[in-house]
Amino acid sequence: MATRLESDASVDQLPLNELGWVGVDRNSAEVQAQTSYLAANTGIRGLEVLRTDEVDRASKLFYRDGFVVIRDALSADQLAMLRAGCDREIHSLLGKDRARAGNRGSHRYSFGSASRTGQLMHCPEWTMLIDLDSLRPILQKIFGSDEYICRGGGGDFCLPGATRYQPLHSDMDDVIHHEHKGETYTFGSFTDPRGKLNYRDLPCPFLCCNFLINDATAINGPTRQIPGSQHSQTPIPLLDAEPEWMKLSTVCPAPAGSVMIRDVRAWHGGTPNLSNEVRAIPNVEYFAPWYREPMRHSMPRDLYQQLSKRGQYLARYIVADADEDLDIGYRSSLGGTPPGF
Repeated sequence: MATRLESDASVDQLPLNELGWVGVDRNSAEVQAQTSYLAANTGIRGLEVLRTDEVDRASKLFYRDGFVVIRDALSADQLAMLRAGCDREIHSLLGKDRARAGNRGSHRYSFGSASRTGQLMHCPEWTMLIDLDSLRPILQKIFGSDEYICRGGGGDFCLPGATRYQPLHSDMDDVIHHEHKGETYTFGSFTDPRGKLNYRDLPCPFLCCNFLINDATAINGPTRQIPGSQHSQTPIPLLDAEPEWMKLSTVCPAPAGSVMIRDVRAWHGGTPNLSNEVRAIPNVEYFAPWYREPMRHSMPRDLYQQLSKRGQYLARYIVADADEDLDIGYRSSLGGTPPGF
């Protein structure tokens, strides 16, 4: 059952970075000890943060580790625009959640899950990300073609006071048929009737570009990624059984304006944000030229018409029809929190 949330009229009066630490004592001995431990221990050793012109190296690291980090993916103006868009959308979303219950655990949120379209492609700050000159050569190299397509975009954010870890998970699975209120919903599109292959045997079918609007530090909730896990056939460990090195395998430090390009099959999860700033990583997502899943319309046609010709080609499956009115906004339940999160 979806959680019933309480609205918060005070949100509009507060700056972005004062929206956290609700019901959590930042000065407690437990929080202080956790902060000191993470500051001293977290971060992937030897993390490479590449330039946008290191195309071959970016593709190699992506296929080795399941992710790669590229600095200066956004210009100063693009970064400022994306920050402003995140500020607006976070304020709008938190106006529905006084206790900061979140939809991915306390103080932790998925933009897409909260949105009634499942995406934020009705926001110009997100549509801007679809066809960046800085990333086009890298994406073409990874996919081996320029015929990849845009699936949508959303991302997530965690507020100061998110003291818990999000369990490791993957953003993809084999075909799942879900029954709800008499309707059947299908997720995923790959299945092998012979039972010999699954989605982890494939080359990368689906990637996500998460953009850093803040510097990623040891204590502001950097994403943890488990290198090389995109092809692993072993079960993802539950949080209580997760080895400490995995909890400390965080993608930091990395500067604002960077992008983390990740194979969505790779194991990843959120970490505590014990800083005094909101950590947001808006994203845009792409399917490989040979891969498809059902895609809902999520982009208004007026925004689509503002894209480059190349951007329109990438977004052709998600743009609304000429006479279609999209149901835009956030769900009253913010989509609810999945079991285990």
